[in-house]
Amino acid sequence: MTAQRSLSPRHRVRNNVVILFHRLGLPFGPLYLLTVPGRRSGLPRTTPVAPVVVDGTRYLLQAYPGSDWVKNARAAGYGVLTRGRRKQRVELVELPEEERGRILREFPGHNPRGVGAFVRNGLVDSGSPEHFEEAAARCPVFRVAPRAD
Repeated sequence: MTAQRSLSPRHRVRNNVVILFHRLGLPFGPLYLLTVPGRRSGLPRTTPVAPVVVDGTRYLLQAYPGSDWVKNARAAGYGVLTRGRRKQRVELVELPEEERGRILREFPGHNPRGVGAFVRNGLVDSGSPEHFEEAAARCPVFRVAPRAD
């Protein structure tokens, strides 16, 4: 299975619209904004994300494993999650591959609309929890915890 590694122009426009609405204080759906410092520039970089809550802990998954937010989160280890006008500083801890499967397995039940991105990008064959669990080697997962600054 070959995974798509970058966003289409349509998705870039959609992400910019989501960011605009959040900045106006109008969040929708399961989406939050994640802002992390750029790994090279240090400038804040923002992208929409849909956290998944498993056993009371939030996780971030990405359907585009080579995406910049993943690279930036790995480099920084922290960021800011925003929902509307509420912001929370967070630690971002990437899970080892052996821990990702159980979190990925929960994703289809938490965000059925988000399943399509994983299928379109070749990360999973279908929206079944089993296929998501099997994608652990291809899908980064970050545990989100409040950051004490």
